[in-house]
Amino acid sequence: MITYDDFKKVEISAGKIISAEKIPDTDKLLKLVVDFAESIETTREDGSKMSITKPRQIVSGISAYFPDPGVLVGKTCMFVTNLEPRIIKGYQSNGMLCALSTDSGSFSLLEPNASIPPGTQAK
Repeated sequence: MITYDDFKKVEISAGKIISAEKIPDTDKLLKLVVDFAESIETTREDGSKMSITKPRQIVSGISAYFPDPGVLVGKTCMFVTNLEPRIIKGYQSNGMLCALSTDSGSFSLLEPNASIPPGTQAK
């Protein structure tokens, strides 16, 4: 059991998958690039400021459920977004995909309805 205050520390956000590919020489791993509508400010050559969207890379062990990772592109799913970065098989992962599976092999991504934009946090 954890306290409610501990649970409030977990940041769960909607993210739109913009690319998905199998990580070579692994059975389970996919490399996802996910848009959380996070932006960073940068400076153009002329000195003016601009904001650009900065997607995150997330490594997920769901390859067995998606023989064609391309079917994930465009899906908005829920992710834990405040985990410390972790290196998995040489790839940095900056979050965790939320999904469900059963012992009998059923699997489901946690997907919000279509009206929820990337970056929306669970409350």
